[in-house]
Amino acid sequence: MSNVILPIALWAAIGLAGLSVLVMGLSGLRSVWYGKVQPLTIAIIAIPGVVVVVLGLTMETWVQAGIYTLVTMFALLLLGMVATGLRQAFQSAFS
Repeated sequence: MSNVILPIALWAAIGLAGLSVLVMGLSGLRSVWYGKVQPLTIAIIAIPGVVVVVLGLTMETWVQAGIYTLVTMFALLLLGMVATGLRQAFQSAFS
């Protein structure tokens, strides 16, 4: 009896997750449309999604794309932290 419910529950959870992502995207577009959010903010938040889609279409498996996306995002994080630190160091040195 439990084997009958499990696939239905899994597909329902996947469907609800997909629906929530769709609603979040539409809400974000609505916020941009009404000027509540700057488009640059949305673009920065969308970077991981764009990276995983591009890598997913160019690599053999989506698992590899996910791993490479994680490594790429960590590298961008470290690069941003170093750049911010250097900028603050130069600002404090020359002010």
